[in-house]
Amino acid sequence: MSTDLAPTRPLGPWANGMLMTPEEFDTAAEWDPDYRYELVNGVLIVSPPADIGERRPSEYLGHLLLLYQETHPLGDHLDGSVFEETVATAIGRRRMDRAIWTGLGRKPRTMEDIPSIAVEFVSDSSRDRKRDYVQKRQEYEEIGVREYWVIDRFRRQMTVFCGPDTRIVPETEIYRTDLLPGFELPLAKLFIEADSWSQDDKHTP
Repeated sequence: MSTDLAPTRPLGPWANGMLMTPEEFDTAAEWDPDYRYELVNGVLIVSPPADIGERRPSEYLGHLLLLYQETHPLGDHLDGSVFEETVATAIGRRRMDRAIWTGLGRKPRTMEDIPSIAVEFVSDSSRDRKRDYVQKRQEYEEIGVREYWVIDRFRRQMTVFCGPDTRIVPETEIYRTDLLPGFELPLAKLFIEADSWSQDDKHTP
């Protein structure tokens, strides 16, 4: 590691702020699986896992994508989608809440194929908002992500970044994209999932 003291235990919250190269990040032997890891400008960022209000709508989005892939006549435009994928950027490593590959005509090679669509389910803190709306937008555009969806259950909308263009999609609309012809994303249903599971979680002893 680039720090003076090499770690003798799995990397976890204690390693937040550690200096690290991309090569060290990619070959790190052990990570505490209860946390999420990113590398930005040579600094390791350790974050708590996504809360259920983020995980559940991502799962539902994954369900809609799989249903489209398996049942829609044009579903072969979707090559694959995974939850929480780490990708290489110009300044390090970023963790997408969901990665979507289209137009390859084959199963994605996740170590080399850049996702066509990156999805983030934004948190409510100002730091996380700046990261998702500003920093990640720039980094994803630089590596060739064609569309970047920021799904914001607090503002009840999705922001779609496509190169220099920005589109705000309110929860009352169904989103469609040329990258997935025939696919429909009903935002209201995503937010219903987020709301109902977040509410249940608040009442869990």
